[in-house]
Amino acid sequence: MINTSFAGLKLVSPIIVGSNSQTANIQKIVEFEKAGAGAIVLKSLFEESIMREISSLGNDDHPEAYDYLSGYVSEKVVTDYLALIAEAKKRCAIPIIPSIACHSDGKWEEFAKRMQGAGADALELNVMSLSTSRVYKDGDFERIHYKIVENVVKLVNIPVIVKIGSNHSNITSLCDGLYARGAKAVVLFNRLFPTDIDVDRLTFTIGQALTSSADLSLPLRWTGIVSASVPQIDIAVSGGVDSWKGIAKSILSGAKAVEVASAIIREGASWITNANKLLEEWQQSKGFNAPENYVGNMNAAEPENEDKLLRTQFLKYFSEIH
Repeated sequence: MINTSFAGLKLVSPIIVGSNSQTANIQKIVEFEKAGAGAIVLKSLFEESIMREISSLGNDDHPEAYDYLSGYVSEKVVTDYLALIAEAKKRCAIPIIPSIACHSDGKWEEFAKRMQGAGADALELNVMSLSTSRVYKDGDFERIHYKIVENVVKLVNIPVIVKIGSNHSNITSLCDGLYARGAKAVVLFNRLFPTDIDVDRLTFTIGQALTSSADLSLPLRWTGIVSASVPQIDIAVSGGVDSWKGIAKSILSGAKAVEVASAIIREGASWITNANKLLEEWQQSKGFNAPENYVGNMNAAEPENEDKLLRTQFLKYFSEIH
């Protein structure tokens, strides 16, 4: 049995299909459920994209028309998204989780209540931002996260999940603060746009778009640390889970679930079915009846594990590499 729970939601599998272009397609969403997904995170509604689209309208000559069009654009985007939530809930029995990719505390928070009304089972807040100001004050970046969560929790009674970046000075403290403000779960980690440079054209280009198993190390480390220090908040690993082994590793580190996008984009919905099958076979071989029997077995609660998870230097361990 691979049933589990995450953020108060009952999941038939620890595999949550992460937000990506395919989770904006109702046929794909249905296909993912049939393949055995535990939940679906819908393609993110990007605050930044809405603002950019509104800005492209221009507002110099006809401010009244600009106000009307900006309101129309914003409402059209949100209405279409609400329709996707409603249709997904109509067609699927597994949890449907809309995602808001946001970087500020603002009016978009009002959309959260409308998403709940459309049938959302939970809400994922993907706080995507970089802290780059020279006049930055300690804690400013974290306070943005706290304010967003506080405002959303006041408006909805469904679980609020926060997907955070790895660019924080103390991730354990941040997760503890998010829990104190009402978040039911965190996702470690969101992935910023992969920037690269084309040296022939001297232009910016996209780097490696999809993750691989090499990306799993960082979320595994922090999951092992946070799950031991803040056991009250559920964790999902995101980034680098490309096989059933990645799922098992994540759960052993303390995750209740994993969010997977790249592997599914590469291999299709069948990846979910195969990963579920192999995970269950591995569980049985180890004498585990369900993920709850081994979640956090290798987190930092054990001193020996803590030593491995907190290790930051590895020069003297090069001899182990052949």
